[in-house]
Amino acid sequence: MVYRSGMLRLHDTMTNTVRPLGLRDAGKVSIYACGPTVYDLPHIGHGRYVLVWDVVRRFLISQGLEVTFVSNITDIDDHIIERAAEHGRTEQDVAQEFEAAWFSAMDLLSVLRPDATPHATAFIPGMVALLERLLATGVAYQTSDGVYLDVAMIADYGVLAGQPLDQLRAGARIEAHPEKRSPLDFALWKAAKPGEPTWEAPFGAGRPGWHTECVVMSLDLLGEGFDLHVGGQDLKFPHHENERAQAVGDGKVFATHWAHSGWVVVDGEKMSKSLKNFTSLTDLLVRCDARAYRLLCLQSHYRAPVEVTPETIAQAEAALQRLDNLARRFRLTPLGPEPVVLADFAVDPELLQTFVEAMENDLDTPRAFASLALAVSAANASADAGDEAAGTALAQSVAVLLASLGISLRSGLGDIDDNAQSLARSRDEARAAKDWAAADRMRAELEALGYTVEDRNGETSLSRRGPFGD
Repeated sequence: MVYRSGMLRLHDTMTNTVRPLGLRDAGKVSIYACGPTVYDLPHIGHGRYVLVWDVVRRFLISQGLEVTFVSNITDIDDHIIERAAEHGRTEQDVAQEFEAAWFSAMDLLSVLRPDATPHATAFIPGMVALLERLLATGVAYQTSDGVYLDVAMIADYGVLAGQPLDQLRAGARIEAHPEKRSPLDFALWKAAKPGEPTWEAPFGAGRPGWHTECVVMSLDLLGEGFDLHVGGQDLKFPHHENERAQAVGDGKVFATHWAHSGWVVVDGEKMSKSLKNFTSLTDLLVRCDARAYRLLCLQSHYRAPVEVTPETIAQAEAALQRLDNLARRFRLTPLGPEPVVLADFAVDPELLQTFVEAMENDLDTPRAFASLALAVSAANASADAGDEAAGTALAQSVAVLLASLGISLRSGLGDIDDNAQSLARSRDEARAAKDWAAADRMRAELEALGYTVEDRNGETSLSRRGPFGD
């Protein structure tokens, strides 16, 4: 029986409190995650927030809940139009290329595909209908260059930002736009421009503003009052605030819980495309074990910044290697990347309780991993003391709990080529014959081939080294 202390408690951006994730429908969880604008390769900050919400999704599934996870694709946007014009391509070509790159990176990270991946261009009729309603009630107004939402009509505008409207207005950048009622008012519809994609609408041809698409898609696919809306910290304001404002202005019950993950930083500065300091996630995943990046992200609390450098990746790879060593020592059968339901496995009860309590406490993955690290030590200690059965049971429990977070351990045998295995056997024979010089020579050969060499129970144990070292 899976230990249940109550239900996942997550920080709610709207109330600025850690509170239980309430469910609209018993036993079911509805989640909407803002997806990519597909005009460039994903950067490692994208990888971080996607991994966080993948872990939330996996954890809820592991507890026996039915999760519906929706994440959109923004396939029309200023950035896409600019990229297409720069390279003499169509907007559709650009969007399709970088959507493919996005999902290629997500697959390498073992991120579960969304249950639905709505594309903005497929929901434009619904956006037009929303804007017609907002115009009819006076929540939106029309100018010569499009349609804007009047934020003064939304009583609690600014709640996600943690600032009332007057403070936001006081700090707003002054815009030279004589037709806007407030600098905080945002575009719902952009009037047609020569050479840009356009759609017909009663209020004039044009295309939707970025903040409008997710309102329509989330409510269409998940319904009113869906459980959880998630994204990176950078989306909290203005994007999520502006989504919510439209739903409120339309009289709809929007998400009941909002959660945001922290930055990826380099030398203390946020990583983003606009700051030109991002490393392509695609490049990173070519150079390191994708599991190490997941592990690195989960070793920090999801709301805290995480530093991603060759040094921190190397540390994560070393930690991952210790976990893989456990799988090799106890000859564990690898679990695949698919979600696991913990009730289907025999897991050490004390470890399970500690792990689940940590995860339910605002996704405290550092504490959850600390409990697994102690279990790894205990499993090795049991085997060293001659109790192989106890060590194996605990090692299997660790592997199952890691799999519930999307980290599959590897025994290493499939990663080691025939030449290396032959060298390892020859080294064991040399050691048995006390030919230490030959054994040392073969160790050096194996290390030159990129393997870490360890001696366990009289046998040579091999594992692949990552490009950032052990």
